[in-house]
Amino acid sequence: MKITVNDKEVNLDKGEITVSELLTISKVENPEVVSVQRNGEFVDKKDLGSTQVKDGDKIDFLYFMGGGK
Repeated sequence: MKITVNDKEVNLDKGEITVSELLTISKVENPEVVSVQRNGEFVDKKDLGSTQVKDGDKIDFLYFMGGGK
């Protein structure tokens, strides 16, 4: 399966994988504070374990940072 993760092409040997599994495979630090988009749409945190990643999907891991003055 070929997908794009944060604008990088990734080939996975697995045929089926969830977004939650992809977070683990991708070694995302602090996954509890990461927002995930699949094909431009946000995936609810409660759905990470049930949302399937499919061949050709574009996945983005987004880290929101606070700060400023």
